[in-house]
Amino acid sequence: MPSYKLIYFPVSALAEPIRFLFHYAGIEFEDERFDRKDWPKLKPSTPFGKVPVLEVDGKQIDQSVAISRYLAKQCGLAGKNDWESLEIDATVDTIHDVRANIAAFFYESNETVKDAKRKAAMETVPFYLERLDAQVKKNGGYFVGGSLTWADFVFVGLLEYLNHMMKEDIVEKYKNLKQLQKTVEELPAIKKWLEKRPPSVYPK
Repeated sequence: MPSYKLIYFPVSALAEPIRFLFHYAGIEFEDERFDRKDWPKLKPSTPFGKVPVLEVDGKQIDQSVAISRYLAKQCGLAGKNDWESLEIDATVDTIHDVRANIAAFFYESNETVKDAKRKAAMETVPFYLERLDAQVKKNGGYFVGGSLTWADFVFVGLLEYLNHMMKEDIVEKYKNLKQLQKTVEELPAIKKWLEKRPPSVYPK
């Protein structure tokens, strides 16, 4: 069994789907959370100056989606055939489109521009969520193939972060997405993790 170390800020955010996959699969890993003040010192040691970074037997790789896909293949959550794998990839990309729309205004420092980006997000985010909700309904409570895949872990794993940025429960009005959240969070391994995981420490 390879030795795994996941390196990230002390928050859920982009690393949480990866943590979900590790815990679901019962794969041991080191969950290294560094203090933000140490980031300037650590940044040059990462492949492209970004985190999360996964170390596999000392070899580093970044990009949260690629890491999640890699782990999903190891624990049977990457689709039952090539078409399902494609659907999962498309769904994950769409979920990150939602994140990008929210992050665009959340991290904007110019207040005038921030307001414009927030207004745009208030229109685009519901557009995406309505369609994702319909997709879950169509697929029997999951995003793809009527069964659990890593796309479900990506969405539910990112929810705390998305809700933090939006300052509201973004799936409250979408019963199928809300049920998907409940389904994932009640998986024994995920439930156990959620009960013990460190609280996210977001910048003030």
